[in-house]
Amino acid sequence: MNSDSGITQKATSPTPPKEGLEKQKPGYITANPLSYIIIKQIRDELKKNPTEAEIIIWEYLKNKKTGHKIRRQHIVDNFIADFICLPKKLVIEIDGKIHKFQKEYDQMRTERLTELGFKIIRFTNEVVKAKPNEVFSQIKHILDDTVDPNSPPLEGLGEVKEKDYNY
Repeated sequence: MNSDSGITQKATSPTPPKEGLEKQKPGYITANPLSYIIIKQIRDELKKNPTEAEIIIWEYLKNKKTGHKIRRQHIVDNFIADFICLPKKLVIEIDGKIHKFQKEYDQMRTERLTELGFKIIRFTNEVVKAKPNEVFSQIKHILDDTVDPNSPPLEGLGEVKEKDYNY
């Protein structure tokens, strides 16, 4: 009660604790906050300068053409995924020739992303350029067959009732 005016004020709930705020961040925020500023600069350059194969496959993936929201050059932890479907936790990588020389790094990266619950699929630049329809079909098939890890489990066993079609 405000003693000066005699008006009673309704109490509001207190500010949530800081540890609760972490759980409330949007699902698309997947970057390590400690390295985000540096990685964001690299990501921005990659977005401005996509490879020919990335341009080709992006035409197939953008605007939910797979039936699923796909992001490009998305930061996850300390890495930049070429393409990602966050609800399905699927990372799509388009590998150029540089990947022949960084196999250990790619393996470490794959292990970390797998620890975070992501599945990684890879296509070479050459395959994307030569067979973009097939790459798109494979990506769509994998997305359609992947259960959303964030969806609630189905409850109950259910029951099938036979219909009597005799009139």
